[in-house]
Amino acid sequence: MTRQPWFARVLPFAVYMLFILVHDLLGKALPPGPLADHLIALTYPIRILGVMAALAWFWSSYDELQEDRFNARDLLYAVGIGVLVFVLWIHMDWDFAVMGDRDAYNPRTLPGPWFYLFIAVRLFGAAVVVPVFEEIFWRSFILRYIINPNFTAVRLGAFTWPSFLISAALFGTEHNLWLAGVMAGLLYNLLLYKTRSIRMCIIAHGITNLLLGIYVLMTGEWAFW
Repeated sequence: MTRQPWFARVLPFAVYMLFILVHDLLGKALPPGPLADHLIALTYPIRILGVMAALAWFWSSYDELQEDRFNARDLLYAVGIGVLVFVLWIHMDWDFAVMGDRDAYNPRTLPGPWFYLFIAVRLFGAAVVVPVFEEIFWRSFILRYIINPNFTAVRLGAFTWPSFLISAALFGTEHNLWLAGVMAGLLYNLLLYKTRSIRMCIIAHGITNLLLGIYVLMTGEWAFW
């Protein structure tokens, strides 16, 4: 099973989601206080390390990242989409578009240097690690799998209405701001159709997440994280 193309693309995503579950369970099980805050904060670096290990193990399997095609026009599209998704995201936190509650972990409860260390890891995870495994999972695997379960036989960036809409809807369910997630899924899909490049989708996704992280740090709107 581990040699199957789908497994290499699903495992990093599954590891990430598993640690989100652990994070949520700890948040509910532990009484509020410094100990709970520290333990909850610790799950994020472990989550990122777990995903990085999975990506590194299967890295040679990701043919979609070995593209030769790379040009300035595609990069411009990626930067534009990344910025556009960020701008729309921070304006789409309407009550009906939120799944679950808006309670968010505030890392400022961490003492001194631990706060800065956590922020550094959080920004690195959001802007570098998350875009890689999510784009491999959503744009390379799910988008093609909906067209044909033998997804490696489907050309990267192949378009069908069902795959375009369903993958974006599923991408939305991964996020607390589900409508913003659907919007992002649609725009990242369009970027893939335009550039035929998972790398460009990773760059766009990384720019969105980096800008969002900076915005959160500047405003204290931790619910966006």
